[in-house]
Formats: sequence, structure tokens, C-alpha cells
Amino acid sequence: MIPPPAALCGLLAEPDRLRVFAAVVLGASTPTAVTAASGLPARSVEGAIRRLQQGGLLDVEDGALVALVEAFKDSVRSSAQAEAPAEPLDPDRQRDQVLRTFIVDGRLTQIPAARGKRLVVLEHISSAFEPGVRYPEREVNAILRAWHDDHAALRRYLVDTGFLTRADNVYWRSGGPVDV
Repeated sequence: MIPPPAALCGLLAEPDRLRVFAAVVLGASTPTAVTAASGLPARSVEGAIRRLQQGGLLDVEDGALVALVEAFKDSVRSSAQAEAPAEPLDPDRQRDQVLRTFIVDGRLTQIPAARGKRLVVLEHISSAFEPGVRYPEREVNAILRAWHDDHAALRRYLVDTGFLTRADNVYWRSGGPVDV
């Protein structure tokens, strides 16, 4: 079984395992040689070797430790094949690329600093509001919090750019495309 990329990263996130793996990649082929190359205690090296073998990154061939570096390529390839092509967020290819850069798993990873990119993202987020519906500020905050933790900044940007209008703590959509 090919481990997923996250599992491989997890295996190497522990500094001792990373040092042991690096020592084997660089030519250490026995636990004693790994101990000497890594500067780690023998007990730590043995535990790391065992864990890396279980995870599919090390193997023993003809009595020598071997790093299975092809596991990285195999893992990424199998992961990429398993993922279905995602629906575009926007029919325009350039706008879709901007949205994919900043929106991951339905959440805004960061508010773009560049005004043009920020407008593309804000226009996309404004579609979460129905045209003609009036929203109290509490509801606007809840909708925007689903997009990004800094919902106040998003709300301010949406109002400043004209995608939302505000009066007496009530908001309504006043910009952006409308599906008919």
C-alpha cells in the first residue's frame, strides 16, 4: 500500500526520524553507521528505523538499510490520480486561478493584498448573499466567518467595494453578478 503524502510528511516531521532517514539516504546502511552519522543515541536510531520501516520509507535488502525514496513519487502520483478534477470556481480561467489560490476547501486562506485579486475574491464571496434579502449584521458575520476568521475585515471590504450596502446595521447585496 502506498502511503498518502501527509503520512510521509508526518513520518519525517519528527527530527530524530528525519536525521535517521537522511543518514540512510546519504549511505549509512547499518544501525551502527546510522548512529555514527546522525549523532543520535542507538536506542533512538532503532526506534526511528522501526517506525520508518513501518511507514514504508526504509527497507532492509541483503542486510543493509535502504531508503525507499521512490515512495515520495509513488505517493504523490497515487494521490493525484485519486483526486477528481475539481469544478472550476469561475468560468473565466484567470479568475478561477485567482480564486483557487486564495480559496481552499471552501475557506479563504488569506485576503489578497493586490486590489485586483481582492476584487475577484470579494465578488465571489458576495454571491453568498441573496440579492434583495436584508441581513442583520449578526447574520452577515456568521456567513463571512464561514469564509474567513477575520469576518470584520471581509465585511468592511465588501461594503467599501460596493458589493454590500449597509444602513442601520442591516446589509444587502448591491453588487456582483446575479444568476438568472
